[in-house]
Amino acid sequence: MNELESFAITKRWKPIHPDRIQVYTFGTPNGVKVPIALEELGLKYEKHHVPLNESGVLTQEFLSLNPNNKIPAIIDPEGPVGSPIGIFESGAILLYLADKAGRLAGQTETERYSVMQWLMFQIGSVGPMFGQFGYIHKAAGKEIEEPRRRGRYLEEMKRLLRVINGQLERKSWLAGDYSIADIAIGPWLETIGRFYKAEKETGYVEFENVVRYVDRFKERPAVAKGWSVALAN
Repeated sequence: MNELESFAITKRWKPIHPDRIQVYTFGTPNGVKVPIALEELGLKYEKHHVPLNESGVLTQEFLSLNPNNKIPAIIDPEGPVGSPIGIFESGAILLYLADKAGRLAGQTETERYSVMQWLMFQIGSVGPMFGQFGYIHKAAGKEIEEPRRRGRYLEEMKRLLRVINGQLERKSWLAGDYSIADIAIGPWLETIGRFYKAEKETGYVEFENVVRYVDRFKERPAVAKGWSVALAN
């Protein structure tokens, strides 16, 4: 019996390589963060496709790892004290992986806090607001005829784009060097064109620093590979 068998989720999504980090995810902006980080850090992993429905995130097996029924989640067979550890919430996973590899979270304490503040900015602002806008603009919520709600999410999305655009005025990456903050925010910025098709509504091209930033982000081989992995069934 390998140690991963103590995790109920492995009964539904059986590992082929139990010595690797097990990744449970789906091809969304949140779901792609972990594969991108793992590719950037050169850590070996095995990806499991978890649908966003009753056969995936709502199963008892998945809920045993993440009671909040959201992807992504991971199990690392070699946790901090040498035994397996399960982690959910993309921000927590990114921090864990960066600490495990000793990269992408700043080299000094000052740099680390700079990375963390932009990571929290994504978690607390970019993800929720972009996600709500996407639901109203492109997903099931597009049938909701509520101009105030639609306008609120769109204006807040534009405000956040202005914040990011200003931060990138003299920087190539959000916290100075490329970091998990970029891995967190980059996919959400990509989503404006990739999934939402909302370049016109958001005035995306007017945020020239953001446009150049997203182009730099997409050119990274680990980003392209991460999306490929996350989107695969």
